[in-house]
Amino acid sequence: MALAFSLLLTQALLVFSPEASPLRSLSRKAKVRAHWALQVLALLCALLGLALVAYHKELQGKGHFHTWHGRAGLLAVLYAGGQSLGGLLLLYPKLARGWPPGKLRLYHATAGLVGYLLGCASLVLGMCSLWFTAAVSGAAWYLAVLCPLLSSLVVMNQVSNAYLYRKRSQH
Repeated sequence: MALAFSLLLTQALLVFSPEASPLRSLSRKAKVRAHWALQVLALLCALLGLALVAYHKELQGKGHFHTWHGRAGLLAVLYAGGQSLGGLLLLYPKLARGWPPGKLRLYHATAGLVGYLLGCASLVLGMCSLWFTAAVSGAAWYLAVLCPLLSSLVVMNQVSNAYLYRKRSQH
C-alpha cells in the first residue's frame, strides 16, 4: 500500500503538473489517459496490499484495523476506490448529465487531494508504529517521515494553483 500511495498515486497526480511532469509535452487527453492508468495501478496495488495485510494479520491471530494507521489506511483505500469511480464521470462525460465538465474537474481535483492527504497521513501513522520505529530510527526515521509530508505539500501546491486559486480569481 505504501508503494501505491507514495509512488504511483503521487505520479498519477503530478502528470498534470507543468513543472514536475515528464509528460508535460503531451496533449491533455494523453495526460488524462496516463493519469487514469497510474490511478488504476495505484488502486490495484493498494487493494493487493490491503489483502496481504489482512491475510498476514489473520495468520498471526491479530485484530484487523485496530490502530489509527490501519483505520486511516482502510479509509484511504476505500476513498481512492470511490474517487476512481467519480473520475469515470470525467473520462466518460455522457455519464454526468447536467454537470459542467469544469465543475466536475474542480470537484474531482479537490476530493482527490483530500484522499491523497488521507493516504499520506496513513503512511506517517504507519511510520509511528512499533514495528517501523524498531526497524528505522534516528535521522533515517525523520527522513522517511519527510517524504510523504513534502510530497503532500507539492501535490497541494499543484492542485491549489491549477484549480482553486484560478477559479477563485475568475469570479
